[in-house]
Amino acid sequence: MSELVLFVGNKNYSSWSLRPYLALAHTGAKFRTETILLDLPESRGNILAKNPAGKVPVLYDGDFAIWDSLAICEYLAETYPAAKLWPSDRLARARARSISAEMHSGFPALRAAMPMNLRARKPGVGHTPDALADAARIQHIWHEALKASGGPFLFGSFSIADAMFAPVTTRFTTYGVSLDSQCAAYVDAVAGLPAFKTWLADAEREEAKQAKYDNL
Repeated sequence: MSELVLFVGNKNYSSWSLRPYLALAHTGAKFRTETILLDLPESRGNILAKNPAGKVPVLYDGDFAIWDSLAICEYLAETYPAAKLWPSDRLARARARSISAEMHSGFPALRAAMPMNLRARKPGVGHTPDALADAARIQHIWHEALKASGGPFLFGSFSIADAMFAPVTTRFTTYGVSLDSQCAAYVDAVAGLPAFKTWLADAEREEAKQAKYDNL
């Protein structure tokens, strides 16, 4: 069986890397991660050596590369169907794909004003009107999904949709976004995932810092 290697950016800051990591961990497959530090003179060359698109994350299954967080997650769903990374119900699966795609391509104001920074606590920072409008839309998505599924994850059990929204849960914690009890419980459910705890522990041990995020 070929080796699975997930190349990621700094675990403290790389939201796109966290997403497929959680999905891959959920499959139960044996894999390892390799971190390529970002925003260094050599970063682009190091990334291009693994991914011609010049971005992380990128998953290698043997010598075959898959890049883009959502594409990696889809590959994992097809390769490990027993992990049930998408809901089994056709309509729920369509909704899960819809909100995952919305997360993948949307919410630019939130991304810009409240970048992922797991080690930081900056309550009130980044609370621009546009960012808070994005946050409100995200919470509306969560409410609808959790009401339909009963939780604790968006579609009952963990899915790619949760992997896609996991970095947002950390943003809400870092920047002190106000949440009602249902959304707060969902944030706690994501934080309680063993794979998330492992990622967080690694992030807290990282020595590399990025001033553009830490000095917000």
